[in-house]
Amino acid sequence: MVITPIEILMIEDNDGDVYMTTEAFKAAKVANNLSVVRDGAEAMEFLHRQGKFAAAPRPDLVLLDLNLPGRDGRQILADIRADAELRTIPVVVLTSSKAEQDVVKAYELHANCYIVKPVDFERLLEVVGAIETFWLTVVKLPSRQA
Repeated sequence: MVITPIEILMIEDNDGDVYMTTEAFKAAKVANNLSVVRDGAEAMEFLHRQGKFAAAPRPDLVLLDLNLPGRDGRQILADIRADAELRTIPVVVLTSSKAEQDVVKAYELHANCYIVKPVDFERLLEVVGAIETFWLTVVKLPSRQA
C-alpha cells in the first residue's frame, strides 16, 4: 500500500518551535511534506498560491500559532474560514497560549482543535503522534483540489 504524504502548512515564527516540530514529525515517522511560513502575510500568500508561493501545494492540514507578527493567528483563522476555497482545510491551533479567551476565540472562529505547545520534546512527540493518528488515520480529509 502506497501512503501519500499529507501536505502540512505550519504557520510559526519561532525558529525553535519550527525545529522541534519538524524533528518530532521526523521522529514519529509521519508521512508528510511540511511547509513553514513565518507570518500572516506569507501564510495567506501560500494558501492563495501567490508570489513566491505560486507552486505551493494545497495543504491538507494547517498548524497555526496564534502569536505571529503582523496578522496574528486569529485573523488568519478568520480569513481561512471566510474563504470558500480554504474553509475545508482543517486548522489545528498549536500555540503556547493557555488563556481561556484564546481557546474560546479559536473555537468561535471554527478551529478544528486547540493544542497548547508542549515545552519538552518527549511530550511534543506524543502530540505529533496524536495528530498523526487522528488526522492521518482516523479522519477522512477532503480530496485535494487543484
